[in-house]
Amino acid sequence: MLAVTEAAAEAISALTAQGGIQQEGGLRFAMQNEADSQTALALTVAPAPAEGDQVVTADEGANVFLEEQAADFLSDKVLDVQPDAEGQLTFAVLQQG
Repeated sequence: MLAVTEAAAEAISALTAQGGIQQEGGLRFAMQNEADSQTALALTVAPAPAEGDQVVTADEGANVFLEEQAADFLSDKVLDVQPDAEGQLTFAVLQQG
């Protein structure tokens, strides 16, 4: 199952609060087909899980909603935040362990 770091949980809580989304909201991952037939991971802020989503709740209370294919893809991953070249925090999906 996807693990969520404390830093990622704090970022999710800040995003949902900033978007005016209630405490039951969270970050949603879904697989999305790109124009070149590649599959990509799509990330959105959602007010609630979609039907069939797997819900991961971090110790800090932040929610992550996983569409079925995304849950399979992320089952051995860790969600973290890392600074980009400009110093902005971005979500990063890393291998567990």
